[in-house]
Amino acid sequence: MLDGGCEGAAGLAVYGAETVDASAPASARAALLADDVPGRLVRKDPTLWGPEAQDEAAIRLGWVDTFRRSRELLPQLAELKAELGDLDHVVLAGMGGSSLAPEVITRTLGKPLTVLDTTDPGQVRAALGDRLLRSVVVVASKSGSTVETDSHRRAYWQAFLDAGLTEAEAGRHFVIVTDPGSPLAKTAAEMGAFVLLADPDVGGRYSALTAFGLVPAALAGVDVAELLDQAEALAAALGGDRDNPGLALGAALGAAATTGRDKVALVSDGTGIDGLGDWIEQLIAESTGKSGVGILPVVVEDPGSPGATGPDVLTVTYGGGLPAGAVPGGGVRAQLAVNGPLGAQFLTWEYATAVAGVVLGIDPFNQPNVTESKENTNRLLGSGLPVESPTFVDAGIEGYWSPGAGQQDAPVPGDLAGALRLLLAGLGEDGYLAVMAYLDRFADAKAGQVRPGLAAASGRPVTFGWGPRFLHSTGQYHKGGPQLGSFLQITGDVVDDLPVPGKPYTFGQLQAAQAAGDRQALAERDRPVLRLHLTDRAAGVPRLLDVVRGLAEVSEEGRP
Repeated sequence: MLDGGCEGAAGLAVYGAETVDASAPASARAALLADDVPGRLVRKDPTLWGPEAQDEAAIRLGWVDTFRRSRELLPQLAELKAELGDLDHVVLAGMGGSSLAPEVITRTLGKPLTVLDTTDPGQVRAALGDRLLRSVVVVASKSGSTVETDSHRRAYWQAFLDAGLTEAEAGRHFVIVTDPGSPLAKTAAEMGAFVLLADPDVGGRYSALTAFGLVPAALAGVDVAELLDQAEALAAALGGDRDNPGLALGAALGAAATTGRDKVALVSDGTGIDGLGDWIEQLIAESTGKSGVGILPVVVEDPGSPGATGPDVLTVTYGGGLPAGAVPGGGVRAQLAVNGPLGAQFLTWEYATAVAGVVLGIDPFNQPNVTESKENTNRLLGSGLPVESPTFVDAGIEGYWSPGAGQQDAPVPGDLAGALRLLLAGLGEDGYLAVMAYLDRFADAKAGQVRPGLAAASGRPVTFGWGPRFLHSTGQYHKGGPQLGSFLQITGDVVDDLPVPGKPYTFGQLQAAQAAGDRQALAERDRPVLRLHLTDRAAGVPRLLDVVRGLAEVSEEGRP
C-alpha cells in the first residue's frame, strides 16, 4: 500500500497524495483550500491564475462541465453512425489533443481506429491504401488551420476522386469536427461533408469529453455515453475540500514540482487503461511548460523499464479498477497511483493540471511557444531547407551536432557512439533528454526502443515523441519550460514521396521543414541538439539501437 492513504469518489481513487504534499515545507493543499480553489474552479472563476491569464481562462473553462453539453451530441452520433453504416473503417486525421483522447478511448475499449497524426509520407500512403472506399475520415481541428490535418484532408479528397467517386460521393466520406466559425467549418460546407461542432470554450488538450474525443470513438463503436456518465459521477466531488481526488492529485503534482520533483514518470499498472500516459503527457507538458517553469511528463513503457524513478522524479502509476487484494502501483516504487474509469480519469487529470497551474503560478490554458516551430516551418517551406554538412557519418547514419551553451569548445564527435556520449554527458544532475523521431511510427516503430536504452545509459529522465505530433504537446515544454533539455532528433530518407494536393510541397518536404524548424527553435535557446539522419531507415534503426545498447551496458557495468 502506498503511504499517504487514499482519496476517492465515483470509483476513482488517488493513493499517496497526502504523503507527497506533506513532503513540501508548506502544504500546497492547505494553501489551495485557504484560497477556496476547489469551489472557485467548479464555478469557473477565471481569476485563479492571475490577471495576465484571466482573459484566456475566461474562454477556456468549459471542460469543467462540458460532459453535460456533450450529451447533446449523442442523438446526432447515433444518426450519423446509422447513416454511415457501410463505412466500417474509421480514420482520424488530427493532431495533439484532437487525436490522443480518441486513441486512448478506442485502444482501452478494444475498438479499431486508424489515427493519422503524421506528415511521414510512408505512413500517410499506408493509411490511404487501407480500405479506402470503406473509410470514413474524421478531420478534427479546433482552429481549422492545422497544416498536418489540412494536408490529410487534401490527400484523402484526392484519393477518393482518383478512385472514381464524384465530389458529392467523396464528401459523404468525411466528418468534420471543428469549432463554430472556423475556416474548416466553411471548407466542410463546400465539400458536402458532415459537420459536428465542438465546444468553443474548451481548449484542444482539455477536449477529451467534447466532440473531438467522442465523435471518432463513437463512429468506431464505443458507447461514449458511458464516458460522460463516469465524468458526471465524479464531478460532484470536485468542489469539495475532502474526498476530492482531483484536488489531491493536483496539490501533489504542484507540491512535488515546487520542491525538486518536477519530472513525472507515467507508468501503466496494467489494469486495463491503454495509452493514457500519452494523453496525460500532452495535457501536463503543454499546460505547465512555460515562463521557464513546468512539469515534465515521462511516459515509461512498463513497470520494469528504466526511467521510472529518480531523485527529481515523481513516479505515478495509472490504471482502471483494482482487483480485490491488489496493491496500488502495480509493484512499481510509486509515490502516487490513480485508478478508476476512463471518463473519470480524463476529468480528474484536467482538474489536477489546472490546480497544479495555480500552485506553479502559470496559465494552464495558453501555449505561447507552440507557434515558433510552425512559423519556422512555413518560412522554410517558402525559402527551402538550409544546406547542412554532416559532422560525421557512421554506417549510413549522418550526424549533425549543434552544441549547447558551454559546449562550443568540446571535441567534435567523430562517430555515433561518441556523439551520443557527448549528448548524455551534458545532462548533468537536473537535465533531461528528449528524443524526437520524425519517422513512420508504425513501420519504424522499433525506433521507440532508444528511450529505455538511453535512460539506462544516462540515469536521467528520457522522453520519446513522434514528430510532428509531439510539437502539439511536449513541444511547448521544450521551448517554454525550464531550459534543462538536450535533444536527439531522428530523421530518415524518404524513398517514395507523396504530394500534398493543391500545395507546392510534398509530405516529405513538409516533414523535413517541420524537423528543421524545430531544430532552429531549440538551437536559438542554446540547447544541444544532435540530429541523426538515417539514409536507410531499415538499416539505420537497428544500428542506432545496437550503439545505444552498448552505451547502456557500459553504464551498467560502471555503476556500483
